[in-house]
Amino acid sequence: MQIGALIVAAGMSSRMGEFKPMLSIGSISVAQRVIATLSQSGVSKIVMVTGYNATMLERHLSGNGIIFLRNEDYETTQMFDSVKIGLRYLQNKCDKILFTPVDVPLFTCKTVKTILDSGASLACPMCEGKQGHPILIANELIPEILNDCGEMGLKGAMDRCSVPLLRIDVNDPGTIHDADTPEDFSLLLDYHNSQLVRPVLNVSLNKEKPFFDSKIAMLLMLIDETKSVRAAGLRMQLSYSSCWNIIRTLESQLNYTLIERSQGGAGGSTSVLTDRGRLLLERYTAYEKELKDQANALYEQYFGGLFE
Repeated sequence: MQIGALIVAAGMSSRMGEFKPMLSIGSISVAQRVIATLSQSGVSKIVMVTGYNATMLERHLSGNGIIFLRNEDYETTQMFDSVKIGLRYLQNKCDKILFTPVDVPLFTCKTVKTILDSGASLACPMCEGKQGHPILIANELIPEILNDCGEMGLKGAMDRCSVPLLRIDVNDPGTIHDADTPEDFSLLLDYHNSQLVRPVLNVSLNKEKPFFDSKIAMLLMLIDETKSVRAAGLRMQLSYSSCWNIIRTLESQLNYTLIERSQGGAGGSTSVLTDRGRLLLERYTAYEKELKDQANALYEQYFGGLFE
């Protein structure tokens, strides 16, 4: 099962008075914390919708292996509009999607696992009698949400959904604590101090030096998806020249062509993976997933419960 995640970070942080996604929480930012937890939970594709301070935030997170989409109308639209941008992109790419606004950064991997293991098509955590995040949405429900009238935002769309929302009790205050105000954020910092040791595994293929890793795999995937090196780079905060430098370096290491380009026509040039490029991407993706699954299992074997 492919699990995706959608983080909405397009808002203007008006009540907080500071740009919430880049506030420090421990030694990392709020946005980095959300990404780290989702990555640790086995999410295969993380999408962030940006708007206000988009370029600054995307550059801050450019090394975190996520895909950026923009809500260019963030000043005049609501969060639900950003949710739709992300769901429209993720539709049919993942079996289930975890949604959270960026300012709810302290839910735990255990909570994510509990929600995923429920088998529900639509679910959210409940703590202290309050509904929290992340929200689980099955792929088959995305068309309903995208076509919803929008009254009362995502909550209203879920209430009107053909599948009832499963509310799952969890002992995880991080699901309901956000960073809307300085006081809220202070509480988050206190809670953060008791959290989160996690395994981190970065998988690269090496010759004399590393030549293929998850960042390059994402670039190839986005090129094949968008049919454009430039568009793929924009979704990763990589310049057009940087993308081609990465591709040429990789092709020189492999001694075969990864990208096929076609010129001309009404739509301009297109770029797609060669058959060997697509095979490399498929095998690396499967190899990386299996290694991370085994690393998580070994972590539980040797460290499970030790840091709680």
